[in-house]
Amino acid sequence: MFNQTSRYVNLDNATFVLPDGRIVTYKRRRFLPQGTAMPLLGQVTVAQGDRLDLLAARVLGDPEQFWRLCDANDATKPDDLIEEPGAVLRIALPQG
Repeated sequence: MFNQTSRYVNLDNATFVLPDGRIVTYKRRRFLPQGTAMPLLGQVTVAQGDRLDLLAARVLGDPEQFWRLCDANDATKPDDLIEEPGAVLRIALPQG
């Protein structure tokens, strides 16, 4: 259902039975990890014009991994991470 690099790939499936007997399958909720507790791979300094997808491509090799930067920096709103050029963002080791 999800790409192997998706943040949702390792979540368990659950089911819900509707009153008419139909079964709905869904992914269980993903709880955000504590960013400061994640093993640090390195750090990156935000430059003027940076976007999370550009930073992820530069430091992780895949722009779709921007969510890893969000997790490592406790960001529930991704745009909060790149407001200020010069900000230093954590890059955490991928978690299984």
